[in-house]
Amino acid sequence: MDNNIAIKVTDLEKVYKLYDKPSDRLKEALHIGRGKHHTAHRALKGVNMTIRQGECVGIIGTNGSGKSTILKIITGVLSPTAGEVEVNGRISALLELGAGFNMEYNGIENIYLNGTMIGFSKKEIDQKLDEILAFADIGDYVYQPAKTYSSGMFVRLAFAVAINIDPEILIVDEALSVGDVFFQAKCYHKFEEFKEMGKTIVFVSHDLSSISKYCDRVVLLNQGIKLGEGAPKQMIDTYKQVLVGQYTAPESEGERLLDDEQLRAMAAKGVDGSKLEGRQQGGMSENPDLLEYGSKKAQITEYYITDEKGTRTATILKGSAFTIHMRVEMTERIAAPIFAFTIKNVRGTEITGTNTMFEKAFLESVEAGETKEITFTQEMNLQGGDYLLSLGVTGYEEDDFTVYHRLYDVLSVTVISDKDTVGFYDMNSKVTVK
Repeated sequence: MDNNIAIKVTDLEKVYKLYDKPSDRLKEALHIGRGKHHTAHRALKGVNMTIRQGECVGIIGTNGSGKSTILKIITGVLSPTAGEVEVNGRISALLELGAGFNMEYNGIENIYLNGTMIGFSKKEIDQKLDEILAFADIGDYVYQPAKTYSSGMFVRLAFAVAINIDPEILIVDEALSVGDVFFQAKCYHKFEEFKEMGKTIVFVSHDLSSISKYCDRVVLLNQGIKLGEGAPKQMIDTYKQVLVGQYTAPESEGERLLDDEQLRAMAAKGVDGSKLEGRQQGGMSENPDLLEYGSKKAQITEYYITDEKGTRTATILKGSAFTIHMRVEMTERIAAPIFAFTIKNVRGTEITGTNTMFEKAFLESVEAGETKEITFTQEMNLQGGDYLLSLGVTGYEEDDFTVYHRLYDVLSVTVISDKDTVGFYDMNSKVTVK
């Protein structure tokens, strides 16, 4: 394997045998009766993935898509049914925190136990012990049996062991949000340190903001199939289609893997190109590769932004008022449509947004043929820079969330500022010094 490659997954398959009752497992083991007594469940279906040294790669997908399964195979916890996994480097895994702890051992003994299981010598653990104890910060409880720990102390110690052993490859599965808010901040800071040191990181999370912030590349899985991989923003947008049932592969594609260009084409499948007739942007910059989907029971036909003087523009002065406009035409009756907007940064992190349900601004039914003009007026307090505007019309049909029309990243918005503060937005602090 190329030395620049940290992890290489080739045609990976994992099949679980599911039994209706324990006796079926025994019958099959003893070859009692004819035929099979289990149902085969394919958790992974021919997945291929290459992760290079120093990359931070995210894996996203719905529950049951195979994310945790592939991590467990990479770390050696599970064996694949077919395919191959090659790993170049020492791994520390944050999977099921504390899974290797002995509840009768005290904290110190468990640190050495876990470190040895990962592959470190006693001397190496000795050198890291003080750092681990300081990070966990559970005080004298470290000398007590693990069975006496609270759940918070337990995960703090487990996390501290895994992340302070100084691995070459870090595997993280939904483990960065443990403990209280101060410990979570410490975990994320350590994570950023790993990135700066050029460590290889594989990161599974449902926190899409963290995926967008930390990952260089994202792999999207669904029902054991790799749908594609690419930039975080693009894969997150496609994942959102999967979540609302608006993602469908072409019949001719079967289970063939899709690259970035094909995913963009599929995202636009069923719509009239990248623009709809009748849209007016007033000279603003529309995204030619916008992601658009929905059932089209309601359709966004016009959208634009105006400044505090009512002039159409995509350049807003920080601290001034601006309005987002959208015109929506109804092709069918909808019981209670929800009109929404979201503003994201260029990496795809959702920074702010609202909708008519949150604002309790419109809770009525609409009839086929009606047109609604929706405006959102607010003060621009984002820092100076470029942002992306997304629009949507959704609702609930018999308690099922339904997307009627969504336009992701449809317009760019530029904020002009002569005073930027820390973070995404300005709290407009009033400062006094005496």
